[in-house]
Parts: sequence; structure tokens; C-alpha cells
Amino acid sequence: MKPFLGVSQLRLRPVLVIGELLLIATLAFMASQRQLTLVLFLPLGVGLVLTFLRWPSLGLIVASLAGFVVPYHGFSGFNVTMILVALLLGLWLLDMMVSRRQIPLAPSRTVWPLLSFLVVAAISFGVGQLPWFTFAVHAPLGAQLGGLAIVVLSAGTFLLVANQVRDLGWLRTMTWAFLAFGVLAIIVGSVLPKFGLSTQKLIQPAGSVYFIWLVAMAFSQAALNRDLHPGWRLALGGLVLYTFYDLFFLRFVDKSGWLPSLICIVAIIGFRSWRAGLILIPVAAVAAFYLMTGVVSSEEYSFSTRFDAWSIMAQIIKINPVLGLGFANYYWYTPLFHIRGYAVSFNSHNNYVDIVAQTGFVGLVCFLLFLWQVGWLGWRLREQAPAGFAQAYAYGALGGLAGMVVAGMMGDWILPFFYNIGLDGFRTSMLGWLFLGGLVSLEQMVTRQKLSAARK
Repeated sequence: MKPFLGVSQLRLRPVLVIGELLLIATLAFMASQRQLTLVLFLPLGVGLVLTFLRWPSLGLIVASLAGFVVPYHGFSGFNVTMILVALLLGLWLLDMMVSRRQIPLAPSRTVWPLLSFLVVAAISFGVGQLPWFTFAVHAPLGAQLGGLAIVVLSAGTFLLVANQVRDLGWLRTMTWAFLAFGVLAIIVGSVLPKFGLSTQKLIQPAGSVYFIWLVAMAFSQAALNRDLHPGWRLALGGLVLYTFYDLFFLRFVDKSGWLPSLICIVAIIGFRSWRAGLILIPVAAVAAFYLMTGVVSSEEYSFSTRFDAWSIMAQIIKINPVLGLGFANYYWYTPLFHIRGYAVSFNSHNNYVDIVAQTGFVGLVCFLLFLWQVGWLGWRLREQAPAGFAQAYAYGALGGLAGMVVAGMMGDWILPFFYNIGLDGFRTSMLGWLFLGGLVSLEQMVTRQKLSAARK
């Protein structure tokens, strides 16, 4: 899709320019000095909007990386990644309403369970306004809206890629840009400081999902993309090795880092060759068990309190297991149930428990069905996608999905909980939705290629 070409684009540009002029005139009479300073950024903002109108795929690349280099943290962790994704969603909806006057979505089985999850989330947000516990207050409306925004923007990221990345070149650019940034982050965050340069803070902290997709995409392209020059494949292999060195030796206690990334490698190898998988899975399981034993022994208190927390969560969830208690609310209900003698607020540290608590089992079913459909799509594309980058991407996405499923059991990495990883976590979590959306984009390309071949 080429958005806003022709008449629709010509209509929107004057509107944007006139609106900017009116805003400047108004601020000149009414605004403070600080607000007037912000006016200087308006031309840049308008230019950015026009660029994203013309090249929405470029906007997705910028949105996926900007949060790691722009140190902006607004209220409650509100960040530039959320701003850019919301902007891209607004522009996409505006394009469909002005240019197409309809909302055509990619004909993929992954879309409908995701839309169903969005509908359930909206209903659960309304349900969350009901007084479920007499002696507890609701989460502030801002926290509830923040939790809902995480779901909407995550699903929106998936749909944006699925519907707007229609060319394999853009999908390739998106992937290579992310991997190139991974190399840059290592140089800036780890290599340059060894030479006495204070560059560590130039790159914002990354969560588990970042490492999952860095490993999944780098390993799949290195191992399976035979179109790549051997030197590049070797370089990608080096990126994977260094990432594991970082996760194992420098962050070993953070099991949410190395374990899901290890699962990525095992999944990609197993999906590629079931024979190799049969050999590798037991070896990886033993290795993971051995490694986890050391982590568990050092974090025994953390593990035991999680089980205590889940038993309390079960008591809270049974109040409304169908649609949940709304976003962020359960955090305010937990002090009613003492954990080890303390009346404190806590979160579940588990994405699936969070989903049930906030959107009920209906929401969880929709979410799991969505993951299943994405996995099934990746399974089909591993054979249908053209050899080279596209096929390696399909395998990488399957491995990344496997890693995300495991990471969701260890924390709220897929859909950050407002009172734990929070809004700031969307900078990292959106990467999973971005690359999984690429599977749908790839599906549409393969379908169009088949139709074109059939016509000939």
C-alpha cells in the first residue's frame, strides 16, 4: 500500500500547514516562553508526519529503535516509542478513512483472535470500574488507561507491520536495522567504555524481549540465509556468541535473559530438523536444569514468594474469572490478602496470570489463540517462504515466539504490567509484536507471489 498518494495526500498537506500556522498564531498571544520554545519543534514534527505518511515502514523502523536512544521518560514511564506507535496508528487509520473509506485488514487467521482480545480488553476496562472489593480502592484511572494502552499499542504494532509492510525489501531493512543497532549497542555500551569513554548511558536499558529477538534473528540469518556472504554470516554468529556471553557471564542471575534466548536457539534448530531437535532438546533441558539450579539456590526466597503470590492471585481472580477485574486493579486489591504476614501490594511476575487477572479467562483464551495462530503461520511459512532471507526470517520468528512464550512465564515481558515493568517496558516489548507482525506481512507476499504465478 502506498499511503496518501494523489488526491488524499494533497488534501492533508494544506490542512497540516494551516493548522500549524493557526497554532503558532495562538501561542504567540497566549503561550509562555517555554511553550514558545516548543513551537520551534513543530516544523520538525510536521516533517516527520509527512515522512511517515509517505513511508510508513520507515516510521516502524524509527519507532522500534528510537526508544533505545532517546532518553525521554514522561509521566509513569510514558516514552517516545509509545508516542511514535500511537502516531503511526493514527496516520494509518486516517489513511484508511480518508483515502480508502474502509478498514481493509490483512486476510490472516492471526488478526481475528487479536481483535477479539482487544474487544475483551475494552470490556474488561469497563468492568474494572465496578466495586469488586468493599475495602479496596480502584487503581487510578491513569494506571488503568496505561494498562489498556499497552494492549492497544502492542496489538497496533502487530497490525501496522502486518498491513503496511508490503515489500520484502522493507522487511529486510527492518531486520538489518535492528541487528545493526544491536552491534552499535555493544560498541557504545561495552567496548568504548573500556577506552575510558563514558558512553554507557547513551543506550537505554533493554529487557528480555530485546535479547530474545536479537538472538533469534541473528542466529536464523547466520545459520539459514545462504544468500548472505560467509563473512556476514560469521559476523552474525559472533553477535549471537557475544550476546550469550553478556547474558551468561554478566547477567546470569537474570534468568529472564538467558533462558528464553536459549529456547530460541533450540526452537530454531528443532523446527529446522526434528532429528537435531531430538538430540538437542534433552541436552538443552539438562543444561538449563543445571543452570537454573544455581539460580534457584541463590533466589530461593524470590521463587517461593512467587508461588505464594500466585495462590493469592487465584483468590482474587475467582471474584470475576470470566472478564477479570480490569487493568492494574488487582495491585490495589492484594493488600487485603496478607502474604507471609504482610499486607502489601504486589504483582504476579507472570504475563499469563496478569492477563487472567485483568481480562479474565476469556482474554487469556483469545491471547493464547492468537499465539497459536502466529505459531501455525510461522510453521507453514518455514516451507512456503522463498529460500534466503525470507525463510530464515520465518524460522527466526518461530524461535522468537518460543522465547517470548517462555519469557511470559517469568515476568510481564510480553505485555508489561503497569506497576512492574510498566509503560517504559513497551520500548522493548514492542519488538516482539513488530517481528511477529512481519510473519503476516511475509504471508501476504507469498500469497501474492502464488497468485501472480497462477495467472501466468
